[in-house]
Amino acid sequence: MLLYSVERLFQRISRLLGRVLALVFLLMTVNIFYDVVMRYFFHNSSVAMQEMEWHLFSIVILFGVSVALMEEGHVRVDFLYDRFSQRKKAVINIIGTVFFLLPLACLIFFGSFEFVMDSYGMNEISENPGGLPYRWVIKGMIPLAFGILIFNAVGYTVKNINLYRQADTDGKNVPHGSMEDNR
Repeated sequence: MLLYSVERLFQRISRLLGRVLALVFLLMTVNIFYDVVMRYFFHNSSVAMQEMEWHLFSIVILFGVSVALMEEGHVRVDFLYDRFSQRKKAVINIIGTVFFLLPLACLIFFGSFEFVMDSYGMNEISENPGGLPYRWVIKGMIPLAFGILIFNAVGYTVKNINLYRQADTDGKNVPHGSMEDNR
């Protein structure tokens, strides 16, 4: 029962992140709409607004990976995976997370701190006239996003441990009480 409570906590946090990203995506859409209207109807364009587009897009992509993992929206070979029993799927997910996802996420997480600190130390700004200042803020999203990915990878592993432990021996049914039932 404790693992189910832990799984629900990870799911709640992931869904909250998903809602925040939906708002960021909405902001990005409004930003793009404004930029297009200004450029094509008023022949006025802002470099800062164009840079804000890719900053917001970067946030959606960087943090969206974590949400996609928890919501089973990540890429895998589904035509094979779908034929496996629930237990085999759980084992594949656990092995893939522990041996592939976590090492890469940790490498990027720890490796990006110097990159961000260098940007902060020189107070990096956009090289474009009229661009955004504080480039280190968007670069700081890299370790933050991968830290959250590591956090969600732990939650995803817990979820798959629960699925493995509760799966029917034939692997066809998702257990009652699993997070899959609580969507």
